[in-house]
Amino acid sequence: MKQGNGCLKLLAALIAFALVLGAGVWLAGDYLKSRFLAPDPVTVASASLQGLREQNRLSTFAARYVAVVTSKQSRMGLSAQKTLIMPGAVRYEVDLAKLRQQDLQWDAANKRLTVTLPPVEVVGPDIDMGAIREYDSGGLLMRFTDVEGQLDDANRKAGQTELIRQAREAAPMRLARDATRRAVEHSFALPLKAAGLDADIAVRFADEPRGPGERWDESRRPEDVIANKW
Repeated sequence: MKQGNGCLKLLAALIAFALVLGAGVWLAGDYLKSRFLAPDPVTVASASLQGLREQNRLSTFAARYVAVVTSKQSRMGLSAQKTLIMPGAVRYEVDLAKLRQQDLQWDAANKRLTVTLPPVEVVGPDIDMGAIREYDSGGLLMRFTDVEGQLDDANRKAGQTELIRQAREAAPMRLARDATRRAVEHSFALPLKAAGLDADIAVRFADEPRGPGERWDESRRPEDVIANKW
């Protein structure tokens, strides 16, 4: 009987050891799977950020405007004026090279990635020289003085200023931001989706008001993300 009891105790000990070992292996396997196999959204987003920076500048919107300006000059009791109709196009761009790692904020609790972009810049205008039209009055003054050249210079400067003013109005700037926002959201959403990650992407601009609760997941520092440290 003693020998039988000893065998039972040994068998029970072996079963207990096997259960403990099995539990340890399962836990280790689960840890390794989550540690090395499960994609990390911050790492994926950081790779997307680097890809965007390499593009340097992003232009997703362009518009065409027409400036109508008039300049006048008076001399010796005579007056002259010229009206310039100047069409021109502008591009709306974002300097992606200015993006920094801290411009990404990952909210782990809500699975939300917030990307802060540099402000949209108005580039141009590119004047359509073939479509420029001019109308003048005051022929005598322009014929015998240098007034016409001065009126032309004044109109060209005023025309470019007017084109930029139109380009920076609220409506086109909003359209440019929306187009840029959609492009950048797409750039981050595709890699995350390909990695099997379901995350909301929010794109804002540095000159827009910052919403509450926008910060990095504090479990990992941005500099550790860059170095891919764990």
